[in-house]
Amino acid sequence: MCDTCGCMITPGNEHLVAPEGELEHTANGQESVEVLSGLLSANDHMATHNREHFDRHGVLAINLMSSPGSGKTSLLEATIATLAQKEGGPRIAVVEGDLETENDADRIRAQGVPAIQITTGQACHLDAHMVHDALHELDLDDIDLLFIENVGNLVCPASFDLGHHLNVTLLSVTEGDDKPAKYPVMFRGSDLVLLTKTDFLEFIDDFDPEAATGHVRNLANPADVLPVSVRKPGEIDAWLDWLQARLNDHCQGIRFAPRMQADGPALHGTASP
Repeated sequence: MCDTCGCMITPGNEHLVAPEGELEHTANGQESVEVLSGLLSANDHMATHNREHFDRHGVLAINLMSSPGSGKTSLLEATIATLAQKEGGPRIAVVEGDLETENDADRIRAQGVPAIQITTGQACHLDAHMVHDALHELDLDDIDLLFIENVGNLVCPASFDLGHHLNVTLLSVTEGDDKPAKYPVMFRGSDLVLLTKTDFLEFIDDFDPEAATGHVRNLANPADVLPVSVRKPGEIDAWLDWLQARLNDHCQGIRFAPRMQADGPALHGTASP
């Protein structure tokens, strides 16, 4: 896959396959499978390192994933604005992933929280190396909750552990309720599925929230499936309650394991003291 679309090689790990890099291609190219395995192994090693950083500093890290335009940044804006009004609310930072521009990071900074933009170039996902580099620009001692907004894509982000604790996948009602069935790896690995832009449901007659939930359940995933809308008062309350519960657990020393893994069946999230 690296030599076809470049999706395995990112600005964060390209040093591994560069000349004299640890995973440099051989002259005859016979070790490409070994190189791909090595990249995933190196990513997982860095992800473990990132998670140790988060745990040491008491930071809960959440990986937000969806297709482009499902409302990740809008949800973050509304979440930050609401939590900022609460006395003693969590201190939030955001890592933004996009192929180009700092547009989303600028929107988050306008909310008064730090946002680090990662521009991935041709890479259609974030990886643990890129996130690790971004962490050097943040003071983790000043953060309780870190959102990692992944590149808009329902395929590749599902295969890369970033060192985060929880996966939240957004599904816009404008996309179709069968997306969990079409993209099972992404939705099987979700700790929470948010049905976004539900204010459009009155205009759309081919999206059935119960059907979407059923497709998630058919993947043997018991995760909550919650409807949200950032345009209607109170329509993100269920999401905020879920988020607060996870923060409370994390503060009590419960550590969450991500549900996904790069190879083999998805991990089902477990918490251990």
